[in-house]
Amino acid sequence: MSVTLICPNLKCRTILQVPDSTRGKKVRCSRCGRDFMVPAPKTPATKGPAEAPAPKLK
Repeated sequence: MSVTLICPNLKCRTILQVPDSTRGKKVRCSRCGRDFMVPAPKTPATKGPAEAPAPKLK
């Protein structure tokens, strides 16, 4: 699968398609040569560690 991006250079704004394996890495726009980061994949929100029940007082 590929990722579709827009070059962040305001004078370029070329639409780029990069492989999914480039997520979280730097790529270079083939038109203007600007380097930028491909966003990392979104991970589902994970819950924190389960809380232990409070001890009962006698």
